[in-house]
Amino acid sequence: MKFADLGLSDELLRAIDESGYSEPTAIQAGAIPSVLMMRDMIGIAQTGTGKTASFVLPMIDILAHGRARALMPRSLILEPTRELAAQVAENFEKYGKYHKLSMALLIGGVQMGDQIKALEKGVDVLIATPGRLMDLFERGKILLTGCNLLVIDEADRMLDMGFIPDIENICTKLPANRQTLLFSATMPPPIKKLADKFLSNPKTIEVARPASRNENIEQFVVKTSERGKRDTLRGLIEAEDLSTAIVFCNRKTTVRELAKSLQRSGYRAGEIHGDMDQSSRIAELDRFKAGTINILVASDVAARGLDVKGVSHVFNFDAPWHPDDYVHRIGRTGRAGAQGRAFTLVTPSDDEAIDNIQKLTGYNIPVHGTATADAAPAKDEPREEREPRRESRPARGGRGRAKPADPDAKRADDKRNEAPRKKDAGRKPPPAARQDDDGSDDGWNGPMPGFLSVGFGS
Repeated sequence: MKFADLGLSDELLRAIDESGYSEPTAIQAGAIPSVLMMRDMIGIAQTGTGKTASFVLPMIDILAHGRARALMPRSLILEPTRELAAQVAENFEKYGKYHKLSMALLIGGVQMGDQIKALEKGVDVLIATPGRLMDLFERGKILLTGCNLLVIDEADRMLDMGFIPDIENICTKLPANRQTLLFSATMPPPIKKLADKFLSNPKTIEVARPASRNENIEQFVVKTSERGKRDTLRGLIEAEDLSTAIVFCNRKTTVRELAKSLQRSGYRAGEIHGDMDQSSRIAELDRFKAGTINILVASDVAARGLDVKGVSHVFNFDAPWHPDDYVHRIGRTGRAGAQGRAFTLVTPSDDEAIDNIQKLTGYNIPVHGTATADAAPAKDEPREEREPRRESRPARGGRGRAKPADPDAKRADDKRNEAPRKKDAGRKPPPAARQDDDGSDDGWNGPMPGFLSVGFGS
């Protein structure tokens, strides 16, 4: 099937052809005719299958006829993050270059004044995050009574971020006879309930089982230790034929520290996380897309919907807390039919998270070669050698006692007085035994408490 078979206008087909596309993806082939027929629709597809174009393309043709009025957008697209909103805006600019459609972007982190000016002129397409939209609505700067087409994109991400009450509130402000399109990679029960409430007889287009495995992405788990993670990651980066990669972490502080660590090791690494202001996040993404940096360390703010061509690898430095996030993270590679590789660094504490991911995806993720995984923890051994010195600190005690002037006399005195204290000293395991215990307790780096050497029931 070609785009020309879907009923799109000649101007739009020309823009698509100039963008280098000729054949629609499965979700595009299924969704575009239904949207053009003004039907409500639910689109369920894996991330990276072209959901954005499946609503942007027909919307351009629908909105080509009509006229915008001040403060009253003709259509509304809701996105969970600023990056996704900006990406949808780029799609409208790329595919709508032969149409005279006006567009406004309402996102947090930027000046509100310019956004209000754009609304006052009237816009055909309003792309917004729920928080900023509700803020302007409550200030009386926007009217939604003229909005006849609503798109709720990445609905499951909206749920995770707590935006569902805002979306329900927004839906009540829109005309009852509007056209509503809902797109999501997964369909949890709260999203199904939202669809039942606000969509009228929708057509459901499901091109893949929710959260199913993308065959274009090779997935691996890499066993390591908590302290050996950075060395394991560097080993994987060196061993892989890497062009560009995204490294996901669970915490913003980990993102900052890991990016600096990779930079010190000579890698062209950048970072993106929720504590950065919008201009910095966009600038870092532009550097990544331009190839100035080829490794982007990110929090889950970059896990959903961001489309950067040529991402060959995804590394989960931390196993994601929620299994749905795993699907979206690895979906940054293997996009539009390309091949990709995804590695998840796993410590013993991550066993439950990996089990949940495998249950969700129905895929038993293979363990990567043990040579890379086992090499990293070995670098921690020098730290083990320092522990006996830390153990010996209490022996320096007795700051109030005078030191014997003659070292030989001190040693002789110690031999006479040490016997009564040998029982206490015996409670502490010798350094060699403590190293054996450390093998199964990756995060502990201090002396072993004495009470742990006492057996129970033996």
